[in-house]
Amino acid sequence: MTDMAVEKPEDYIKFMTGKMIEIIERPQAERKENRKKAKAAKEPWLTRWFGMGGLGIMQLMRSRPRGDS
Repeated sequence: MTDMAVEKPEDYIKFMTGKMIEIIERPQAERKENRKKAKAAKEPWLTRWFGMGGLGIMQLMRSRPRGDS
């Protein structure tokens, strides 16, 4: 796989400029909606940082009764 930036920097600049213009010209409501969708699709931070092991530990801690009576 060849990197576009290494072979032809002019093409890469044109590509990036086109993408930026495309993003800027979108209506603000559509951009906000896209951000909300991306945020909703993201995994919880615990799973991203610690994987399923962290999630299992959290579930274990939640299931144990607290001694704060």
